[in-house]
Amino acid sequence: MGFKKWCVAEFDKDLAKNLAEECDVDPIVALIASSRGYTDPMDLEQFLSDEPFFTDPKETADIILAADIINAAIENGTKIAVYGDYDCDGVTATAMFYTYLKSRNADCIYYIPDRFTEGYGMNCDAVKKLHEDGVKLIVTVDNGIACIEEIELASSLGMEVIVTDHHLPGDVLPNAAAVVDPHRKDCPSEFKSICGAEVAFRLMCVMENREPEELLPYFADILSVAVIADIMPLTHENRSIVKYGIHKLRTNPLTGLKALMNVAAIEQNTVNSTRIAFGISPRINAAGRMGSAARAVELLCTDNIMTALSIANEIDGDNAARQQTEKKIFEEAVHIIESQGLMYHRVIVAAGENWHHGVIGIVAAKITERYGCPAILLSSDGELAVGSGRSIEGFSLFDAISYAKDLTVKFGGHESAAGLTIKAEDVTEFREKINSYADSLPPVFPRLQLDCKLRPSALNLDLADAVNQLEPFGTDNKTPLFGIYGVTLQRITPIGNNKHLRLLVSKDTTTVQCLLFGVTPESFCFEVGDILDLAVTVDKNYYKGEYSLSVQVKAVRMSGTDDDRLFADITLYNDYSAGKKVDYSLLLPTRAEVGEIYKLICEKRVSKDRINYRFINSIGFAKTTVAVKALEELGLITKDTQGFYKGVTTAEKTNLMNSQTYKQLSDKERHT
Repeated sequence: MGFKKWCVAEFDKDLAKNLAEECDVDPIVALIASSRGYTDPMDLEQFLSDEPFFTDPKETADIILAADIINAAIENGTKIAVYGDYDCDGVTATAMFYTYLKSRNADCIYYIPDRFTEGYGMNCDAVKKLHEDGVKLIVTVDNGIACIEEIELASSLGMEVIVTDHHLPGDVLPNAAAVVDPHRKDCPSEFKSICGAEVAFRLMCVMENREPEELLPYFADILSVAVIADIMPLTHENRSIVKYGIHKLRTNPLTGLKALMNVAAIEQNTVNSTRIAFGISPRINAAGRMGSAARAVELLCTDNIMTALSIANEIDGDNAARQQTEKKIFEEAVHIIESQGLMYHRVIVAAGENWHHGVIGIVAAKITERYGCPAILLSSDGELAVGSGRSIEGFSLFDAISYAKDLTVKFGGHESAAGLTIKAEDVTEFREKINSYADSLPPVFPRLQLDCKLRPSALNLDLADAVNQLEPFGTDNKTPLFGIYGVTLQRITPIGNNKHLRLLVSKDTTTVQCLLFGVTPESFCFEVGDILDLAVTVDKNYYKGEYSLSVQVKAVRMSGTDDDRLFADITLYNDYSAGKKVDYSLLLPTRAEVGEIYKLICEKRVSKDRINYRFINSIGFAKTTVAVKALEELGLITKDTQGFYKGVTTAEKTNLMNSQTYKQLSDKERHT
């Protein structure tokens, strides 16, 4: 169970009231926007405006030089290669820049390295191949900033290289003809949180000597896919791109994107940032994860709808295969983690044999979500273990791996995600060292950020209309999440072939119907009559000419849960399970408490999550977990293959000291 700390945003009600009046917006819009940093009326009006807003692309370092070189190459008939990357940002950047060059009758090709045989970025074999093909100018998109050796090789072969990238540079810039990267220390550009496709777009604007607002109508759809896929903050010009991009996807999308929406069953008039993030981007990524990303570039470059549909269907098949591969690796990883007790570590480091490198990062994210802590998954091929990690807010995975860098062959990344390669024989030592680093820091817990608390009676269509003014939603502008506290669960109705639930909850005189997706009736650990806190989003549904309110549950817990106590308990139990010295008295339940838990389990078949939540506000997580383990050791309860417990009735009294866990804890408690 992935517990999270529920946190409510802080806001100034008087400030929000003044913003609402001055900007003529709904008070809830002003409240949410002000808590997210939009405290100045001009900033809020610009944020809510439909007019595109861009910084001057010419401020980006080396961009004018790069534009001049490429324009001259086009005029002189010089053969140009667009060197991209196999992820969605790299693919879209490649397709966009290549089609732009083609529109100017440039002699050009594109090159996407193979994820499995070549890896990320430029490589020397590819440089040699491009040279043999007569290429005189290489323009990188979404890569190149770290390719020192490869660019030196290109130069020695008589080729010029222009780097356009958005990744952090090292101490030394590559010796290219121009290096266009907003993260250069000497780059004066104002807004730097842009993806690789946006860097290429800025370059195109300078090459054309036109403002971004003029070129945006031509490229907004493909740019918006890149921005969302690369998890860029949806603020400033990113927000302008995605707003315009959604409009273009709804009205006049690129042929390849139209085909992708078709196979993903996305109706054009329903496109929003969420459908891009979960319907379009993953399919483009799947091409590079499961095969050749060049097919995705071909899809985005074609004007033939039949060709586009054929490729889109192929890529859709890749996406389905990716999902199955993910599922298999996830199940194997969970088995390894739980059989080895790795879930008690501050950082989970799990290794498997020949896990698919294309999806291991996605699975690492799911492991992080499941266990509520940073996770690194490594795939061993015998000699080396190659992996990917994901973290939670407040814990820098990059710093943690840096602490153990003497055990890495190579690594890179940032605070929330990283990739690495180590020797397979060093996995255990790496796990110990990175956890030693984590143990030296205060514990960090995953957070659930609520925008505000609301009464159930406030959930209505007017609220949904107000919330929609803040779209598009994504990184740094998340869908508003509201806390509905102390509601009584009245009814649970399975829907969608038992894959989802409809919940009916009430408080005072208000009754609200909510949807909980991806949760089966059996896995839902709450029961009718429970008093709950819900974290919900609101939206509108349109059917047969009428709008109705849609309330989606994103998180649920027992009302009154003390997060500080809960996470202190989780840390206590995990530290004890990892062999650390703790206050053992805080782990020992009384006989009466064990009896209370036993009674619940004997009443009916029950899940561990239900047991935890039933006693989370009384006995507490740590003592409840110890009690369940002791009861299982005593043979008083059994667990089935689905993880549910049931009681074993006995007429004889049982001594708790016959439980190895309980006896060990008692002995340790007496000797401290």
